[in-house]
This record gives sequence, structure tokens and C-alpha cells, in this order.
Amino acid sequence: MPDRDIGGNLVTLTGRRRAPTSGGNTKGRKEGFGSVRVLPSGRVQARYTGPDGLTHHAPTTFQTKGDARAWLALHHAEIISGKWKPRTADSSVTFGRYAATWIADRPLKPRTRYHYQQLLDQRLLPRFGSLRPAQITPDMVRAWHADMGDSTPTLRAHCYGLLRSILATAVHDELISANPCHIRGAGNSKRVHKVTTLTLGELAALVDAMPQRYQPMTLLAAWCGLRFGELTELRRKDVDLTNGVIRVRRAVTRVAGEFVVGTPKSDAGVRDVAVPPHLVPMLREHLSKNITGGRDGLLFPAAGDPTKHLAPASLYRVFYPARRAAGRPDLRWHDLRHTGAVLAASTGASLAELMARLGHSTPQAALRYQHASKGRDQEIAALLSKLVEAKQ
Repeated sequence: MPDRDIGGNLVTLTGRRRAPTSGGNTKGRKEGFGSVRVLPSGRVQARYTGPDGLTHHAPTTFQTKGDARAWLALHHAEIISGKWKPRTADSSVTFGRYAATWIADRPLKPRTRYHYQQLLDQRLLPRFGSLRPAQITPDMVRAWHADMGDSTPTLRAHCYGLLRSILATAVHDELISANPCHIRGAGNSKRVHKVTTLTLGELAALVDAMPQRYQPMTLLAAWCGLRFGELTELRRKDVDLTNGVIRVRRAVTRVAGEFVVGTPKSDAGVRDVAVPPHLVPMLREHLSKNITGGRDGLLFPAAGDPTKHLAPASLYRVFYPARRAAGRPDLRWHDLRHTGAVLAASTGASLAELMARLGHSTPQAALRYQHASKGRDQEIAALLSKLVEAKQ
């Protein structure tokens, strides 16, 4: 008869768990005591089933599989010797320490990681950093949320969402039994800036008011819906004038004053965007006159150095006067992307087509850009009447 360890697992004389003898699929079966898992960040998580029948996670992740297995071996020895005591996790770990591990374990974009760290340092750790997750109560969370006020709703929503996500993982890791974040709707924020997209006349006025070297960039932002970071990382090799396509493969962000080139905002951001034919001559002229550096030359580089990326502040110095000249002092650069979405929607493009063009991975993200263009409702009403006329 095979032996069983205190956790109820079948073991051989060497102490290793026996492989199943049935004809089932054994792919990925566990060997030895407990299991280790490599996280997307590259760090390693360890867990085991204790004599109490519960899954027990290590209170932190490890740099190598060897470190994780050493932790498992320690607890396996405690079980065999009878010194094991039931515990769900390290009860002494503070929220600050746990949050640091939480961020390290996630495959975040550099700018997102920087943003999360800022939220932690400035908003969460001063209030919760020295507390254990189990000490954070719903009353504490509500008081902290109220103290933030409502003058910066987006910032407050981001802070609350981050706190809720970290503590949700703490529930999964059995550090706490329930998430203390229960404020309905606190993770969402209403749009403060009401977007009014450009008319074609306003767009033309804006482009005319921009310096010539920025006009192609402005037109591509509006007609193709490209993000600022996608535009400023475009290179000659990404433009296919023969087929009228821009291949978006990278984006640049600015993190702590440094430009970081990476993939677009989401997996769906890697895409081919068809250029409206009326823009192709303009783009061809821009490529022939303004681009240096061969195939890797930036389409829209910094003014003083064609090898460096354009900084947002440099663009704003010419964009702000141009928007005033166009009669749209309320316009943000990102509103050009909204305009591109509405222009595409007005052609009858489906939601799936708009998602592909804009580089969105979820319908919810694409729907945020679906603003009714002026006069479109009248066009719809006229088309409805034509349905009736066609049957008469």
C-alpha cells in the first residue's frame, strides 16, 4: 500500500508524490511537495496544500524557482516533523510591503508602473502603509476616500481602484478574508471635460494655423485616430504609401523625464491603419522633404534634433495658439482622436471595425469615443423616411 503524507498526498519511499496511474492527461502534473508558478513578471509564486486541506501561499514571491522550492521544503519538513501550525499567510506583512510586491509581480507598462508608484507614495502609503492588510477596515477606507475630496475625481478614482485591486489580491492570497473596499462606483469617474469634436471646417482652420512641419501630424491624429505616443514613434519604415497604410507597431511614453519606447497601449494597439486617400499626397511630400535617418527616421521628431522624440510641451507651444485661431480654445490634442472616431463612425463603420482602427481591445473603450456628430440625427431621420418611401 502506498504511504500518504500529512496533507493526504500519495508519496513514494523517497517522499515524492506519485504520478497518477490512470490513463488521463498528465501534462503539467506536480512533482514533489507543493507547486511553483512563474508569474508574468518573471518572479515565482509558491503554494502547497496543508494538513488542514487549505491552500497556503508564500507571503511574498521569489526571484528564482530554487528559492521558492526552498520555502516549500521548509514547510514540508514542518509537516513531517509535526511542527507545522495552520496559518493562512504572514500576518506581520504590512500593506506597504505587500503593495511593493504586488506592483513588482505585474507586467505593467513603464508609464503605468510609474503612475501606480506615484499613487502609492503620495496617496495610499501615508494612510495605510504601516498597517497590516487585516487592519484596514471599510470605515477606514470610507474616511480616506472622503478626505480626498471631489476636486480631482479622476485621481480619486484611480487611487481607490488601485487600493481595491491590491486588497483583492490579498483576499486571493488569504491575507484577509474580505476586501474592505465597498464604496459603490468609487472606482469610476465621470468625464470632467466634455468632448465636442471638430467639424471639418474647424479641422481645416486648425491645420492651417499649425506650423507646416506639424500639419501632417495633426491630420493623421484626426483622420486616423492615432495616439500621441504612436504618432511620435512613427518611422519611415512604418509607412506604406503604395497601399496607403500606416503600421503601428510601437509607441513612446515619457516616464520621469525619459522617453521609453515600447509596444502600444494594448495588444489591439498593434495594427495597420488605412490612410484616407486624400492624405497620401501630403504624407508623400512630408516623407520626401522632412525625414532624415533612412528607414528608421522619425516622422515627427523634436525640432532641434531629428533623432529625438517630440516632447508634448514642444507640441503644445504651437498647438495652443492654433486652437485659439481655429475658434476652439477648449480643444485638447487627444480630442483629435475623438474626432477621428466620430468621422469613422459617420461612414457606417461597425463597432468591431472602429475597435480595430482605434486599437481598442474592448467594446467599452471604443464606445467612449462614439459621440454624435452635429446634424447626424437629422440624417438618420431622413434615412428612416426613405425606408417608408421605398415601400410605397
